[in-house]
Amino acid sequence: MSKQNKIYLDYAATTPVDPRVVKAMQPYWFDKFGNTASLHSFGIEAKEVVDKSRKIIADALKANVKEIYFTSSATESNNLALKGLAWANPAKKHIIVSSVEHDCVLTSAAWLEQQGYKLTVLKVDEYGMVKPKDVESAITEDTLLVSIMHANNEIGTIQPIIEIGKICKDKGVLFHTDAAQTFGKLPVDVNRMNINLLTASAHKMYGPKGAALLYVRTGVKIKPILHGGGHENGLRSSTLNVPAIVGFAKAVEILNLPPVETLHCNVSTMAKYENDRLIKLRDKLIKGILKNVPDVKLNGHPKLRLPNNINFRFKYIEGEGIIMLLDSLGIAASTASACSSPKLQPSHVLLACGLRPQDAHGSLRLSLGRWTTEEEIDKILKILPEVVERLRKMSPFK
Repeated sequence: MSKQNKIYLDYAATTPVDPRVVKAMQPYWFDKFGNTASLHSFGIEAKEVVDKSRKIIADALKANVKEIYFTSSATESNNLALKGLAWANPAKKHIIVSSVEHDCVLTSAAWLEQQGYKLTVLKVDEYGMVKPKDVESAITEDTLLVSIMHANNEIGTIQPIIEIGKICKDKGVLFHTDAAQTFGKLPVDVNRMNINLLTASAHKMYGPKGAALLYVRTGVKIKPILHGGGHENGLRSSTLNVPAIVGFAKAVEILNLPPVETLHCNVSTMAKYENDRLIKLRDKLIKGILKNVPDVKLNGHPKLRLPNNINFRFKYIEGEGIIMLLDSLGIAASTASACSSPKLQPSHVLLACGLRPQDAHGSLRLSLGRWTTEEEIDKILKILPEVVERLRKMSPFK
């Protein structure tokens, strides 16, 4: 990644495409450009590489290849999961989600509520954590689906997915999880976690934009929300984005390779190496900011959080001001989800955690990634306290 003298700390919004992924995709733009639905050799070649890619991704999820459906985005996958299930299973009219889900899940669930479905939105604790007992208490005989994200995209809190999945299985209720922020960072096993549907996205894990997936367990009834040529076994019509799917698979494959940076290290895979490295950098940054900046709090769970996620709230200033000043100094960060941050409204996630709107407005998300260095962390630890102090001197809130 090259932007001279720039520091990118918004990996939760999107990641740069790994050069190895770009190389794997390259032939499928021009030399091997076939449509997977075509019967000639160009189409057969394209279908074969998509099938190979599907197998790589299915193996990583401990799933069957026939359970992986490619889509264009996590938003599409989440819409397909909720709406497709509802349309295919009209006998049950109750859906359960948490108050900290991504906007696309909350909006889809709210849309279904307008169509006559009963919606339960579970509260979370101060760390943004869903309590499994609350899930169990909310389930009724009419419950079709529970949708709880694996980890939150804003505050990084990892949910008790295994416990929730077991409750759903025991109660005979379908369980969907949005794993866009975790696939590639945390171990995901759809069988051990009792997951019926799962969403993941390539561009959150050093793959290209425009490729995502919905895992649908065999036997789960679901209807398409797009109608057309009957692609993806009739569930998702649209010509497949072959280069992006190839890139998605390559991004997954890289995680199982030995870490090229330090082949002599004690970990066997790139995923484990990256997690260990990012946790070290994350904890250094959290400790340094909490020590050197007054009136600051960490948002999200102090321990059960994504390896690359840091979210602070600063009293007396607004997060947008911090973002703009940091950007002028060559540092890219964010206040919330990239899908909702332009709204300039308090984060629904932070409000759900019990923060007042004025405190939620003072949030800053720093998300680390594959090309984050310790030198960059040291620079942030020097610059961020100065930025906060400068903004507080001008603040009308203090």
